[in-house]
Amino acid sequence: MLDVHRLQIFRSVVASGSVQTASTNLGYTPSAVSQHVTALQRETGLTLFTRAGRGLRPTAAGHALAAEADRVLARLGEAESLVAALRSGRTGSLSIAYFASVGAAWMPHVVRRLNTDLPGVQLALELREHIPDSNEERADVQVVVARSGFVPGTGFTAHHLLDDPYVAVLPREHPLAGRDEVDLAELADERWIDNDFARGWCRANLVEACTAAGFTPAFHVEAHDYPTALAFVEAGIGVTVLPSLGAAHLPDGAACVRVVRPTPLRSIHAVVHDAVEHTPAARTALTVLREVAEAARQGGTRSGTDPGGVRRPAAGAGSAPAPPARSASPRLPETAHSAAD
Repeated sequence: MLDVHRLQIFRSVVASGSVQTASTNLGYTPSAVSQHVTALQRETGLTLFTRAGRGLRPTAAGHALAAEADRVLARLGEAESLVAALRSGRTGSLSIAYFASVGAAWMPHVVRRLNTDLPGVQLALELREHIPDSNEERADVQVVVARSGFVPGTGFTAHHLLDDPYVAVLPREHPLAGRDEVDLAELADERWIDNDFARGWCRANLVEACTAAGFTPAFHVEAHDYPTALAFVEAGIGVTVLPSLGAAHLPDGAACVRVVRPTPLRSIHAVVHDAVEHTPAARTALTVLREVAEAARQGGTRSGTDPGGVRRPAAGAGSAPAPPARSASPRLPETAHSAAD
C-alpha cells in the first residue's frame, strides 16, 4: 500500500518543480524530501522524475501518479473534514445536487429547515443537470428528472416527488392570458421563445408534445434559461412553454396558463445514497422535498393558481372565453432521462 505522507511530499515536489523549493514549502530538509521521493519510486517501481536543469520534471508516469494522488488526497481531506466536524460536535455533512428550477422553487425551503433543525450540519450544494456515472462523484441527495420506475444505480434509492406539468407563459395583455387552460395546438402560430439552450430532455419532451398536437414550434428567440425566457415574455416578445416549477417566480407582466391536450409532464425524483438515508440530515431533506412537492401538487388544484402554485390573473372583460371541454388525448409516453433543466 502506498504511503499517503509520501504521496503528499511527492505532489509538493511536482507542484514546486524542485526538491529545494518543496522542502522550503513543507518545512522539511531537502534530504528528507529526497528520501521520501526515492522511497516512493522504490515502492512503485517507477521513475517519477527526470532532471531539468536545477529542477525536476515529472515523467509520464509521474504525471499520471500525480493526477491520481490529487483524487486520493482530496478524498482524504473530505474524511479529515468529517472527523473534525464530528469532533467539534457537528452532526456531519450532507451534499445535495439539484437542477435549476428546483433550486429556485424548493431548495430555499430545504436549506432553511436543515439550518433550523440541524444547525450543525455542513451543507454542500451543487447545481447539476445530470447524474454522474461515478458513484464517488454523486451527491448524498440529488433531485433529478427521470421517467417513473427508473433505476438510480446500485447503492441509491429513488423517491418519486412530483409529476410537473408544463404551462404556457404569455404577456399579460395576450388574448389567451385570462384563460384557465389552453390547448397546445392553439399556440402553434405564436412566436415561441426557446428556454433550454442545452437542448435537454425537458425541451425534447415539449417538442414531442407539440408533434403529438400536430405542429412543430417556431422558435424565434433563443434564451439560455427560464428566467431570461420569462423576461422576454414580459417584454412582449413572444410566449414560452416550460415546466410549472420554472414559472414559480413569474414577472408582473406575464401570465401563466395550463397547457392541455396534450399536457407534457416531467417526473421529478429525489435520489438518495443508501449510505446516508438513515441520517437525520438526509431524512430531513427528503421530508422537506416531499412537503414542497406536495404543496406544488396541491397548488395546481386551487382556484387562481397554475399547477406549480403560481398566481394567475383573473380573466378580464376582454379575455377570450375558455373553449368547450373536449376529451383529453392520451398521455405521451414518458422518455428515459437522468438530467434536468
